[in-house]
Amino acid sequence: MDTSAHDPGDVTFDFRELSARDKYKLLIGTVVPRPIALVTTVDPQGRINAAPFSFFNCLSADPPILALGVENHPDMRFKDTGLNIRLTEVFTVNIVSHAIAEAMHVCAVPFAPEHDELKAAGLTAMPGKTVASPWIKEAPAAFECRRHITLELGKSRQIIMGEILFAHYHADVVDAERLRIDPARLDAIARLGGSTCATIRDRFDMETPTLDDYWSQRQS
Repeated sequence: MDTSAHDPGDVTFDFRELSARDKYKLLIGTVVPRPIALVTTVDPQGRINAAPFSFFNCLSADPPILALGVENHPDMRFKDTGLNIRLTEVFTVNIVSHAIAEAMHVCAVPFAPEHDELKAAGLTAMPGKTVASPWIKEAPAAFECRRHITLELGKSRQIIMGEILFAHYHADVVDAERLRIDPARLDAIARLGGSTCATIRDRFDMETPTLDDYWSQRQS
């Protein structure tokens, strides 16, 4: 029995009783902002595919692991990204800056597999250094990945984890000696709920306090 007190204005949802679509709507509107991965892959014939995914994040630094949430088509066919990774074992994650946001949006159009999304979006495919999939010249940062493991969640979604093998940065984005990324130069965008996106241009710093700092603040 749930004996917790609720404010009279609270609205609650039992996720066990919601449809998949309703759960999706609540999650994408609440777990924000979500970074956008513009993922490039190639099929066994060498045809390039590019598609954006906002169920994306980094999970580990050692080993360096990125994760993608890739949903199947409604009829359960694999999307091109998921199928290409399954067949080739590699992919490249390109970070989406504000400058290429509209081009990223073009890559979301459901083109046929033989249609090159990068050409349609006016983006430049550059040959990978360690993997067959290209990286995007206009992206401020890109990670070449080898598939590490795939988790099948039910019948409709895969969580694909990739180990980063190689990284590309625009020269003005990273301090190569200190390994510091300039967030203003990266100028990444993120997904909110529905069609709404956001920039990371409003920023503030919060230093993690030491234990001594915490008790000092409590006593002041």
